[in-house]
Amino acid sequence: MGDHALKFVRGVVIVPAFNEAESIARVVEDIVRVLPEFDVVVIDDGSTDLTASRVPGSATVITLPFNLGIGAAMQTGYRYAAEHNYDVAVQVDGDGQHPASEIVALLEAMQADDADLVIGSRFLRPGEYRQSAARAAGSRLLRWLLRALTGRTYTDCTSGFRAANRAVIRAFSHWYPDDYPEPEVVLLAHRAGFRVTETPVRMEQRVSGRTSIPLGRGLYYVLKVAVALLLDTTRQPWPQAKAGLA
Repeated sequence: MGDHALKFVRGVVIVPAFNEAESIARVVEDIVRVLPEFDVVVIDDGSTDLTASRVPGSATVITLPFNLGIGAAMQTGYRYAAEHNYDVAVQVDGDGQHPASEIVALLEAMQADDADLVIGSRFLRPGEYRQSAARAAGSRLLRWLLRALTGRTYTDCTSGFRAANRAVIRAFSHWYPDDYPEPEVVLLAHRAGFRVTETPVRMEQRVSGRTSIPLGRGLYYVLKVAVALLLDTTRQPWPQAKAGLA
């Protein structure tokens, strides 16, 4: 766990998974090996393969009745974390792209920066993660838009590799964006007064399953998120009492 003890009493790793039968067992086993003191909950988002049955017994499985999307899956995970009074919740994708060994970097950054939400950025280590030209252009556009709306630069606003403290867990359990929520959460958390930071992490290329954002839908995704971000400037999803800010 690094050179110093982390000041978290109870932690949980939330693993959203949709048709990740080939990778889910290894993902859970790696998390348990690296963070044996943390609990693991897998949110099976209506998978049509054997994802749920391949989750090791060391993890809790919550199976949604049908595929609801990453936003609903993550809100389910945060509600579980809130109901069980966890101090910190870490999001790790079920496809194996987020190495369990890098979770420690998120937790140490949260403690060192006194952050409410820490995003693992694959782009703070130049050259270590490759994107297609189209995806890189989309990422730059969203980065520019978020900077215009927040005054801060977030290098990897679409990263799903994140750690949230108790206050953010409470807020996310109350409301969480649908569809592709990661960029929206950055803006909304910033507007709600949460301290959002990034830390460099290593990520793997996907080796199984399928991406939730196929290349053919990339332009549509970027335009949809851009419109959602602009609409979010008028939205207050987390009343202060429910977000733990009062």
